Amino acid sequence: MGSDTMRDAGGDTGLLNLYWLTTALFLSYLLVAMSMPTTTLFVVTRLHLGSGLAGLAVGIAFASTIVTRGWAGRIADEHGGKYCACRGLVLYVLAGFVCLGATLPALPVALSYGILIAGRLLLGIGESLTIVGVIQWGLGLLGPARSGRVMALVGMGLYGSFAAGSPLGLTIYDRWGFVGLLAVGLLMPALGLAMARAVPRVEPHRGHRKPILSVLREIWAQGTVICLQGVGFAVIGAFMPLLFLHHHWPHAGLGLTAFGGAFVLVRVFCGKLPDRLGGVPVALVSMSVEACGQYTLWAATDPWVALAGAFLSGLGCSMMFPAMGVEVVRRVAPQLRGTAMGAFAACQDLAYGLSGPLLGGMAEREGFSSVFLAGGIAATLGLGLVVVMARVPHEDRA
Repeated sequence: MGSDTMRDAGGDTGLLNLYWLTTALFLSYLLVAMSMPTTTLFVVTRLHLGSGLAGLAVGIAFASTIVTRGWAGRIADEHGGKYCACRGLVLYVLAGFVCLGATLPALPVALSYGILIAGRLLLGIGESLTIVGVIQWGLGLLGPARSGRVMALVGMGLYGSFAAGSPLGLTIYDRWGFVGLLAVGLLMPALGLAMARAVPRVEPHRGHRKPILSVLREIWAQGTVICLQGVGFAVIGAFMPLLFLHHHWPHAGLGLTAFGGAFVLVRVFCGKLPDRLGGVPVALVSMSVEACGQYTLWAATDPWVALAGAFLSGLGCSMMFPAMGVEVVRRVAPQLRGTAMGAFAACQDLAYGLSGPLLGGMAEREGFSSVFLAGGIAATLGLGLVVVMARVPHEDRA
């Protein structure tokens, strides 16, 4: 605990460094944000494949993080957050180059799709290292007493990037195609890497390490909640542009903007609440709002109602990761925080990785609105689990 106390004393310097890291993450994540809606469009309109394969191309990046989050967490615990995050950013750049290979005009469709999948897998590994590394780095800079603030700021960088990246990506895609999108996108993590290198390294904690499955048993409830919460974001990211195209609605690129804008708005004004109130009370309200947003999207009959549903979903999703993340940090030893956050994030990745391919088939059979019904049901189930957690005495959760 002594080292944690010293890090808490970092005060304004630590917070300024975290703001700088958040900005670097925002820029770097534009590659992910711009490619999410445009990957589905590239697969459907350029490769002429179905929406199920389009959903797989988006979800495969998240799937690769599921099997590498624990590895990334162990790297962060043993070598520090800076070491982990900077290597993830290098993989972002390499993934952009691989995905560029899928756009070569002379390639058969199957080979182009295979190269795209390979690039997306590499992107997912880079994401695993980057996000776990930045969270671990931020916890070292500010200390565990402000873990909710760390995760709130990191999320602002991520989802702020989604808010800006979706319309920007679709604009670039319309003008210069997938090639232009990737050419612009891979420059962003290169800039983010240069910025991140300027932030000082934080020495990792020493102590006994546990395997990820042992850590996961300690945080299974929080992981299940964040998995159920993640379905709503996954279906917005993968299918909202296709919903708008299917109904011939305008402003297809504003779905993630509405979601991301609401997400960042809540983080700005409510980012300190998990540290002050605890994670469970914040999660109770958040999951309720997310469920309302998903059901609104399911029932939407015009683009403005759909955008309102995306906005509500962003409001609800915003504080879920820091709310449950605070509970995770409280449950594990300092030298296991990277592994715990890796396992915790992998639970969210599970929702991201499976929702695209599984619900893509539902979209083809039942219509694109049906995937948002699935998101609403998942959020409702998550809310039920949080209600159960709220009835457990605080000392049993902490």
